[in-house]
Amino acid sequence: MTKRVAIIGAGPSGLAQMRAFQSAAAKGAEIPEIVCFEKQSNWGGLWNYTWRTGLDQYGEPVHGSMYRYLWSNGPKEGLEFADYSFEEHFGKQIASYPPRAVLFDYIEGRVKKADIRDWIKFETVVRNVEFEDGKFSVTVKDLPSGERTTEEFDYVVCASGHFSTPNVPEFEGFDSFKGRILHAHDFRDALEFKDQDILIVGTSYSAEDIGSQCWKYGAKSITVSHRTAPMGFKWPDNWQEVPLLTKVVGNTAHFKDGTTKDVDAILLCTGYIHHFPFMAEDLNLRTANRLASANLYKGVAWADNPNLFYLGMQDQWFTFNMFDAQAWWSRDVMIGRIETPSTADMKADVEERIAREDALEDDYGCIWYQGDYTKELIDETDYPSFDVEGACQAFKAWKGHKVADIMTFRNNAYASVITGTMAPMHHTPWKDALDDSMEVYLKN
Repeated sequence: MTKRVAIIGAGPSGLAQMRAFQSAAAKGAEIPEIVCFEKQSNWGGLWNYTWRTGLDQYGEPVHGSMYRYLWSNGPKEGLEFADYSFEEHFGKQIASYPPRAVLFDYIEGRVKKADIRDWIKFETVVRNVEFEDGKFSVTVKDLPSGERTTEEFDYVVCASGHFSTPNVPEFEGFDSFKGRILHAHDFRDALEFKDQDILIVGTSYSAEDIGSQCWKYGAKSITVSHRTAPMGFKWPDNWQEVPLLTKVVGNTAHFKDGTTKDVDAILLCTGYIHHFPFMAEDLNLRTANRLASANLYKGVAWADNPNLFYLGMQDQWFTFNMFDAQAWWSRDVMIGRIETPSTADMKADVEERIAREDALEDDYGCIWYQGDYTKELIDETDYPSFDVEGACQAFKAWKGHKVADIMTFRNNAYASVITGTMAPMHHTPWKDALDDSMEVYLKN
């Protein structure tokens, strides 16, 4: 096979795509030449931790939004690889909410076993992708040398993610606020806010988790401002939820209901935008963060040109195993096992998925919608089938545990949907586990 595939990004989605090709090759299939371009110096995407914020040593925007002390905010039983269990990697079953270092080690373990590192060009940033005369023209820059090169590919897989370009609103008085203002993308260490009154704007998972981190590591108080509705959990005594911020005067935040609060720092947990400045306009995905992404057939193939794939672009309940399902399906298109229909049929598929999402009534509907989507893709490939229903039930139980007590939900355990083994209870309650190292975590 003389065809070539460019993969943009070596995070969980890009690694899933490479693992999909390696899996096919291991079973005797002929696969294209694979070249992955990764801006960072190592694989893992957002699971890499860096102290850097803003720009990196090459003047490139820092990709990572990872912060110290982050633990998985959903049960690992919902994201476990069907072809590589936690038990296979660690030699034992582990507790259900691993910290970052543990999950990074797990992600890395599978791709080390697959021996795909030679496919990746590290510290190489994609500058331009265009399509002409049946081929993609991909221009990249080698960051250490500054050299630019352009190569041709038959397929492009965009796996650069959508949690690295922050959505940053502005409020009256920000320019004269006397404390620190930062987006969640630039948050690195909750200890910076110890003994401070902090204001969080937003009600996303970032708001919930960063607020919880700051509480855990000694913030004086946490105030969370919402645009539409409060998160509504049973927060600690030094935590309050208020309507939308309207302005800041000095260090005093004013809210829509007329209340005020003096704060030392403002954290904007206001989400991210899908941003692909390297893509030509006719290839550029523009979508809201939703379950049914715009213009992607089966949630992955660019409907106007199904030789282009976008992985992991959905709002996410499922993560690693959904990226696998997408990667295996995309691989099968690229090696000729799956044929894409007409452009009209692909666009009809997109609209049908959007309509089904729009009809969903609650988060539970969203969980099963994405579970069914993941299963749909798995059923069309040779990706190992797993208990998707069991994963959905784990997510449902997780939501119940959060409602019961947002500060103790990580103390629960679930059964693996891959091996059936029950996870052990972690040795230390989350609020007391101040050391997030892998060595300490694995002392079950």
